[in-house]
Amino acid sequence: MDFAPRGAAGGFVAPLGDACGSYKIGLELLTAAGPGLARDLVGRGHEVFLDLKLFEIPNSVAGAVRAAGALGASIVTVHGMGGTGIMSAAVEAAREFPRLRVLALTVVTSMTGSDLADIGVAADTEEQVLRLARLAVGAGCDGVIASPREAGVLRGLLGPDRLIVTPGVVLEPEGAVGGHARPGTPRAAFAAGASHVVVGRSVTRAADPVAALGRVRAAAG
Repeated sequence: MDFAPRGAAGGFVAPLGDACGSYKIGLELLTAAGPGLARDLVGRGHEVFLDLKLFEIPNSVAGAVRAAGALGASIVTVHGMGGTGIMSAAVEAAREFPRLRVLALTVVTSMTGSDLADIGVAADTEEQVLRLARLAVGAGCDGVIASPREAGVLRGLLGPDRLIVTPGVVLEPEGAVGGHARPGTPRAAFAAGASHVVVGRSVTRAADPVAALGRVRAAAG
């Protein structure tokens, strides 16, 4: 749910009911609505994925992870570009909350190789994704966030147990979609090795979100 007004978010959740068990709250909605929506969703029995992309000094990251755990979140994200110290601090803080899993963001799905070059990273996107995934494993993260296009190589690297969560999942794969430069379909993401997919506009902007969710599930095979 990467949109701002809490009222809009609540209006989106209500018709879905139990058809959807997990919701991702992004920075825009969290900043606009505060933590109350996450708490409400957890109270209704839903899993909440707080996509915070934490990238701060380790002490601040640890504090934010504890706050996410206290809300009842199931997943929180930390930025892999922050390095081992930040990821390790997040993992250690999450130990207080057995349900909370820490995932490391590898390369944001809007980024391309030229974007990486702009910030001084010589590797292409896949190389950088794998480099950060290795750091995440070393830090003890429960899994990673990456585009559907890297899910296959990541599953080979991470083995069968760690989570691979793929944003940028759309029903129509052609071109860059909704700001995602490396999109993929639900079927392709799961076939490649993703454990979870994140679907946004295909459902949130649909005239009938329940029907759209059904189409996504059918497309996942």
